[in-house]
Amino acid sequence: MPNKENIEKHEFKKGESGNPNGRPKGAKNRSTIAKYWLEVNQKLKNPLTGTDEVMSQEDLMTLALIKKAREGDVAAYKALMDSGYGAPVQQIEQTNIELPFFDLNEPEENDSTSKDK
Repeated sequence: MPNKENIEKHEFKKGESGNPNGRPKGAKNRSTIAKYWLEVNQKLKNPLTGTDEVMSQEDLMTLALIKKAREGDVAAYKALMDSGYGAPVQQIEQTNIELPFFDLNEPEENDSTSKDK
């Protein structure tokens, strides 16, 4: 068992944080920052049409993925299909077999018909 003296000196006092220098208030998480940069618009060359267009980084990456899929990249094709139509649901075939708790063909041990008299 742990020594009570060791536990008491490592316990937090009431109202005290376990991580006082932790994440500051208002700090953005990684997904918020990623979404911000994916929405940034920029004038770039459309990889499919070859014309200059104003599009977001997300649009550009999607078009690049389409271009790779058209060139025969199977992983790019699968990624596009999964994001556009959803990943296929894996179905598992299951067979339920109900077995009795006892054998119905054998007489019970305490049955009077099974005893020799």
